[in-house]
Amino acid sequence: MRAGNMSGDAFRHEALFYSGESDFLLGTLPFIRQGLERREAVLVVESVEKIALLRRELGEDEALVMFADMAGVGANPARIVPAWRDFVEEHGRGGAGLRGIGEPIWASRPSDELAECQRHESLLNVAFAGGRPWRLLCPYDTSQLSRDVIDEARRSHAFVVERHVELPSPHFRGAAASGGAFDGPLSPPPEGAATLTFDASSLGDVRRAVAGIGVAAGMDVERLADLVTAVNEVATNSVRHGGGSGTLLVWQDSRSVLCEVRDRGRYAEPLADRRRPLSTREPSGLWLANRLCDLVQIRTYPTGTVVRLIVRHEPRQPAAGWSWAVS
Repeated sequence: MRAGNMSGDAFRHEALFYSGESDFLLGTLPFIRQGLERREAVLVVESVEKIALLRRELGEDEALVMFADMAGVGANPARIVPAWRDFVEEHGRGGAGLRGIGEPIWASRPSDELAECQRHESLLNVAFAGGRPWRLLCPYDTSQLSRDVIDEARRSHAFVVERHVELPSPHFRGAAASGGAFDGPLSPPPEGAATLTFDASSLGDVRRAVAGIGVAAGMDVERLADLVTAVNEVATNSVRHGGGSGTLLVWQDSRSVLCEVRDRGRYAEPLADRRRPLSTREPSGLWLANRLCDLVQIRTYPTGTVVRLIVRHEPRQPAAGWSWAVS
């Protein structure tokens, strides 16, 4: 059963609440088949297990659907909006209909990634507001996820599908509020974190400090170069836009090397780290950081902005994901 505004004249962001495999199929297969009947381009960004499940159930129709592995596309959640933008731009030419399924949140995601996934879900409403109409269905497994996660999904989606009934979400925060300053808490750095105050004259010290911790952590040379480049870009932003100076903290834990850049500026553009620069003259520091790091966390507090960059010890997932295959 479907309800609400079905005019198709705007981006339609829907949360699908399901419990288990059968319920997942009951919620997603009709959505896919309706798109195929309308000759819409359909992209499913899911786990490899759910992709295999959908392929099997779709039969011959699976050749008409595009699939991409969310573990690659959304390893860093800030990469998902650019991927959906590429899909819309590439397959929506000439007014073609579009719809997608994307499940970036699952129970085993670490808490730091989960927070960024939830931020991503809100920012989708900003990224596609006022643009061409298309539909995005975001499944949430209620048998695995906490009540807090489900409640947040009600706030970040304009529509919810629950018990196979689709209704407007009375808790939706709205597109404007979805892009508001994000001031969620970050886990505190350890007391022994290396700390450095910097300005334009000491960006070289920033790079050396990051490189020193990375070498001590045994980082791969290529990955360390990525981290140094990303931190240098963010620190340069602090000098240019954050009051001329900032503070760097660097530390490692059992999984990652972490760098935090703090300054007195205000982060006012919610999509700055998700919008591909249109030219080499545009600022690209945060965009580049998300291409190079496993996770970038941006917070705006009354005292200024904090950008935390995280590189895992294990091999990095590729930043691509907008090259899907139709098979």
